[in-house]
Amino acid sequence: MGSFQLGIVLPLMQYGPDRVTARWPDIRALAVRAEEIGFDTIWTPDELLWVYPDRPAQGCWDGISMIGAIAAVTSTATVGTWVLSALHRNPGIIAKTVETLDEISGGRFVFGLGAGHVWPGQAHAFGLPEDHVFDRFEEALDVIIPLLRGGHADFEGIWHAARDLRQQPVGPRPNAVPILIGGNGPRGQRAAARHAEIYSCYIEERAHVDEAAPRLASLDAICAEIGRDPATIGRSVGMYVDPTLVDGTRPSRLSGTTEEMADAVRSFRAVGFTRVELMLDPGTMPALDALAPVLELIRAD
Repeated sequence: MGSFQLGIVLPLMQYGPDRVTARWPDIRALAVRAEEIGFDTIWTPDELLWVYPDRPAQGCWDGISMIGAIAAVTSTATVGTWVLSALHRNPGIIAKTVETLDEISGGRFVFGLGAGHVWPGQAHAFGLPEDHVFDRFEEALDVIIPLLRGGHADFEGIWHAARDLRQQPVGPRPNAVPILIGGNGPRGQRAAARHAEIYSCYIEERAHVDEAAPRLASLDAICAEIGRDPATIGRSVGMYVDPTLVDGTRPSRLSGTTEEMADAVRSFRAVGFTRVELMLDPGTMPALDALAPVLELIRAD
């Protein structure tokens, strides 16, 4: 599947107790700098509004608009959604959005997709469905995949429909935009094995290879079951990274010295991951710059 890839997920959420908002000039500067540092892919998340019962809500810029803007101000890094929520949008329009983003980026777009989630309160607040989330996702794939891989979909389901729908216009890579499907469970892995070029999982509790490695074994088992060569699917893992932490007080975040962070990333590569996606937190230029020597050490291998 090619060389080992490193991605950066830019923070679009409001942060801190005062809910500080990252403005576009700051996001643009982070994207340009991430490309200069040498990240292979620049990603945006796809969240809406996190509504908590005990503290102020936490908003997020629209990840689709932002990745389009980032595509327009970068030129060499691939850009992508990590990961677009199928719960938030009509599947036919998702496929159209993908073609549009590939057009804007000049063929540099990676389409990351997931089932989405209802927590914390965002689906309810926006009037989005709150039930059968993965069933809806699997049905959405029956529209999205035919459009992206064959240019046409004709499907009538319980939740989604595409009626003699044509994928028009198409971008610079018709039928060939790479697809990443994310999910930690077996249904997400099965969807990736059936449809995607890349499978992606994410760290929940501990930014350590021991948490993520078992997911590769289950992915291989699913590939064997459905008859897919496991060597043909990329393997991605995402995690928060906080270069300002040196004491390990937040185990779900990759942190430590430059050498420790580089060694941790190498450990994921050693067990078979082909990509690592780093969710930058805090989303500041000093935090991003602190990752530059980490990339240098990994690239020097």
